[in-house]
Amino acid sequence: MTTLTSNLSRVQRRQLDALTRSMAGVPLSRREAMRRCVYGSAGLLLLEPLLVRAQDAAPAGKAKSVIQVWLWGGPCHIDTFDPKPEAGKDYCGTLDKPISTNVDGVQIGQLLPELAKIADKYSLIRSMTHGNNGHETAAYLVQTGRTSERDVFPGLGAVTSFFKGYDHGYKGLIPPYIVLTEPQGRFSEAGFLGPRYKPFATGGDPAASVFEVEGIIAPGISEAHQQERRSFLHSLNTLGGALPGDATLRTVADSEEMAYEMILGDAGKVFDLSMENESVRDRYGRNTFGQSCLVARRLVEKGVPYITINYKGWDTHKQHFQAMNRKLPELDQGLSALLNDLADHGLLDTTVVWCSGEFGRMPKIATESPWNGGRHHHGKVFSALVAGGGFKGGHVVGASDAKGEEVKDRPVYPADLIGSIYQQLGITADSPLPHPMGTPTFVVPGKDEKVPMAGLLTELV
Repeated sequence: MTTLTSNLSRVQRRQLDALTRSMAGVPLSRREAMRRCVYGSAGLLLLEPLLVRAQDAAPAGKAKSVIQVWLWGGPCHIDTFDPKPEAGKDYCGTLDKPISTNVDGVQIGQLLPELAKIADKYSLIRSMTHGNNGHETAAYLVQTGRTSERDVFPGLGAVTSFFKGYDHGYKGLIPPYIVLTEPQGRFSEAGFLGPRYKPFATGGDPAASVFEVEGIIAPGISEAHQQERRSFLHSLNTLGGALPGDATLRTVADSEEMAYEMILGDAGKVFDLSMENESVRDRYGRNTFGQSCLVARRLVEKGVPYITINYKGWDTHKQHFQAMNRKLPELDQGLSALLNDLADHGLLDTTVVWCSGEFGRMPKIATESPWNGGRHHHGKVFSALVAGGGFKGGHVVGASDAKGEEVKDRPVYPADLIGSIYQQLGITADSPLPHPMGTPTFVVPGKDEKVPMAGLLTELV
């Protein structure tokens, strides 16, 4: 308890002491009083500072950052990480020739040759499941681990920002939760944590000649022009010199300094890919996804705790195989380059890379009109890739049946995967979240929430 209370203000310590003494007839320690605070409405007044300090005592965890590669729309598992060539043409179509990886006995889709070379760096979960076929609800499920219709829970990125961001020693000017390049809009990523924990979406296109990050790069405005604007602004400011000690003006000046450090200083340079060797950029692929992966590596180097790459184009009800012939080579090149580059920079051991969509796609091809060779939503079973941050590589968890239609072995629910990532970050399953109504709420669902769970991924840690 000393760790929790030593840094509280004198008033807060008195409040906690008074609360302990007020429970007449119940000989409670400060520790027990604090625990009960979390469960009651009175405790909500103390919750935020206690939560901040409580995490100081949590295990450090091996991972420092997470890169979430979100395959927006839902990729087909049997075309990517769980091929089923024996199922026949009605299921595999033209993608019926899986390739062996550098891990004995493990095969992946034929359009992923670069990832096949480095399968020892990642592991595959072939039994992800939740049974939901709606984009919005499935995206919410996979990123929060929750099914509640009453509350809007925060996603993994917001929770990571809550426990690893500015309240816990993060010092960077770059926000602790970044989305490349646009939010999905499927649900509020911050949930009840509020706007402080929403992600910063960069906008722009990192594959363009200039990556126009919103709020940092103004289209058509050069760095020299920005300097001129700032000088002109200062020439109009007569109050700053007249009132040098004014706290409000000092705050405005500090804010301006931080803003221009992002625009003109070193902080914003993390988004400037012209600083990278051309051969490195080529290795990632000269497309939005590949260059987003390169930006993600640069953000990890700066210590950003959570980065999401929203990679669109996987909702393939029609022209599925035409789309896969474009998308899978991009995924293969960008994701393999990211994993290799993180390893080469000594960052993979401390960075979780998680690649998944909201569900899979129906293994049996929809040949009838108007689909003519598409695949529909399939939440019964799908795949995810996890790497780094303490997760073992070269393993396969779970299995689907012979045609990839149902879970055959070891179901893995979203809460299982999310809880495992939290564990690698040193965020314990019973770490409390500040529910606005004071309801006892923890990062991993409790039994009373009746959320399907089968257990953390102990096979991979």
